[in-house]
Amino acid sequence: MRALLRVSGELMITLGLIVALFAAYEIWGRAAIVADHQRALDAQLEQQWAQEPEVAPTESADASAEPDPEPLSVSPGDAIGRLYLPRLRNSWVVVEGVDPQHIEYAPGHYPGTAMPGQIGNFSVAGHRTPAMFWDLDRVQPGDVVVVETRSRWYIYRVTQSRVVPPTALEVVAPVPNQPGVEPTEANLTITTCHPRWSNYERLIVHATLERTQASSAGRPAELEGL
Repeated sequence: MRALLRVSGELMITLGLIVALFAAYEIWGRAAIVADHQRALDAQLEQQWAQEPEVAPTESADASAEPDPEPLSVSPGDAIGRLYLPRLRNSWVVVEGVDPQHIEYAPGHYPGTAMPGQIGNFSVAGHRTPAMFWDLDRVQPGDVVVVETRSRWYIYRVTQSRVVPPTALEVVAPVPNQPGVEPTEANLTITTCHPRWSNYERLIVHATLERTQASSAGRPAELEGL
């Protein structure tokens, strides 16, 4: 009996160590891998932007009107811009596409939804991992979300954060939660799994474009300290 208890104890300790190592890998190992891929995507983005011509703002009779968003032509897996969440003091390069291979190391843009700054709903999905949207539940109405493209910054203001079933595809409609309605403003939606370590539901953050700023003007004040 003593031998059996000793063997059982050793097995439990071994199992505990395995679980602890797996948890450590998920928290620190995966985060390091994602960080490496993010650095590579960032370099890809900088190279891509260096090769693109500068996009001049669209002329308008209304001097106070915002310039039209720059056109973006991307393929699945391509880096399209950077997403900043000042509340979380973090940022990521966003890629085109939301298939598993696209969002393994980066947030992905839902194909067919608006591009940054466009009228419609610029929608992004990402995993609920420590390296990505782990703390997205901390983002609240009134917070800022910033998107950076080749020649412009887009500053969005969060309007809503909520949990929905995974079947609630209307959250990425051109007018969020109102499928079939013609959009009149530029919105942004971020989706991730809920709760942590599960895909039982979806955590959704909606935001509306507040203003834009040319890259030549430097970083937006909303990113001060980030």
